[in-house]
Amino acid sequence: MTQIDNRTVEQQEATPTKTPRLRFAPSPTGFQHIGGFRTALFSWLYARHCGGQFILRIEDTDTTRTVEGAVDDLLRGMEWLGMDIDEGPIVGGPYGPYYQTQRKALHQYYAHQLIASGHAYRCYCTQERLEAMRKEQEAKKLPPRYDRHCRYLSAEERAALEASDRSYTVRFAMPLDGETVVHDELHGDMVFKNSNLDDMIILKSNGLAPYHLAHLVDDHLMNITHVLRGEDWISSAPLHIQIYQALGWEPPLLYHVSNILGKDKKKLSKRRNAPSWSDFKREGYLPEAVFNFMALLGWSYDDKTEIFTHEELIRAFTLERIGVASGIYDPDKLLWMNGYYIRQLPLDELVRRALPYLERPEAEGGLPDSVQRPLDIPYTTRVLHLEHERLKTLGEAAHVVSFFYEQEISYDTALLIQKGMDAARTRSSLEKARDLLASLPEWEHTILETPMRDLAKELELKVGQLLGAVRTAVSGRTATPPLFEMMEVLGREVTMRRIAQAITRLAE
Repeated sequence: MTQIDNRTVEQQEATPTKTPRLRFAPSPTGFQHIGGFRTALFSWLYARHCGGQFILRIEDTDTTRTVEGAVDDLLRGMEWLGMDIDEGPIVGGPYGPYYQTQRKALHQYYAHQLIASGHAYRCYCTQERLEAMRKEQEAKKLPPRYDRHCRYLSAEERAALEASDRSYTVRFAMPLDGETVVHDELHGDMVFKNSNLDDMIILKSNGLAPYHLAHLVDDHLMNITHVLRGEDWISSAPLHIQIYQALGWEPPLLYHVSNILGKDKKKLSKRRNAPSWSDFKREGYLPEAVFNFMALLGWSYDDKTEIFTHEELIRAFTLERIGVASGIYDPDKLLWMNGYYIRQLPLDELVRRALPYLERPEAEGGLPDSVQRPLDIPYTTRVLHLEHERLKTLGEAAHVVSFFYEQEISYDTALLIQKGMDAARTRSSLEKARDLLASLPEWEHTILETPMRDLAKELELKVGQLLGAVRTAVSGRTATPPLFEMMEVLGREVTMRRIAQAITRLAE
């Protein structure tokens, strides 16, 4: 296994710092979903709140499960959410490298230091022996755990195995009795009986350290002061505390953050299609809305405040307000929040952000492919002005406004006929409306409205009966923006042509 000299280690040794340093250290074994980004966001917010540093470190020692593109996806997601990085891949920093596989020699150094101090040992067990051991444990209904066979090898047996150049792993020698106390800033002191704990592998046979040792060494050498990670790691925490003690290091402050649950109270996970930033972006959620929403998954300022800007969250965020109860991922609440943020956008900003969704291919949720691209900006601005208050996502914009752009609209003719009407009376009413609209000297919504309402009275119709038929005729929809403003944007020619087509439909 690769060795490094003492001088290199001394150069890497941490120097105490009072500045809070927090990290997000994901494994690239898959694409991060909302749970991972939420934990990263908590660390980022606290680092920004107290003027500390936020570090990104990639824990890529599980090389067999590494997913190509996972790191790039993570970096794009953090950029989309507005989470800048002080140190990490791409940006660099004084504590690099920031990929764990590139820190292999450091991990090996401390693994062998633990062997030398008697806190770890080489394990020469083959996969065949380990598999047979586990099957025997299953048969006897014993907890799956290493039987410490190599921990008790005689000096002669160990020397013979070393001389044979047989591959080995390194296991940490957990104390066999007593208790390990893990202090967590959210959960308080958690006590574990050492007799229930396993001798876990801290260095694999390929020379790479798994999470249990690698993250600990890197957190120490990178001066990490606060570690926020999922509560799934609580069961491994006593091992980590024992390794810290064996190396004579002070552990960082630990915060085991609750999982995010779905509305069914089951944990969100990759296997259960938990959404990621790219899903939110594709569906037309604004990054500032997702940022705000994620911050409230397990953290709260009070029992009523829900809308925060980036700057407000940075000022308000403290670790003490993280709750122990699991955050609930409520897609309906996110949809409401996104709609709120869309309504706050200036119109020109809404148009800028919506254009990529409108102009993408029809198969990806954009306008029909028959609609010419690029879209006319002034016309699109008038269209989106009408829909601004109703939009909940940018992804739905193409469907909502498509009738403004289509040459021909399709709908069920029966939708033209309002309650209390029949086809003949509806047709006659539309003919009267057509003649009235054709006679108006100007095409502006304030001029259109009064004569049309007067016509309804003249025809002894409810206003909704006449205007409902006109609405469907010109849009193919039963729910639209205000009718006369919509007709103004569509223009006289399109409006009149569509009313004429509706009359023909009713005649047929």
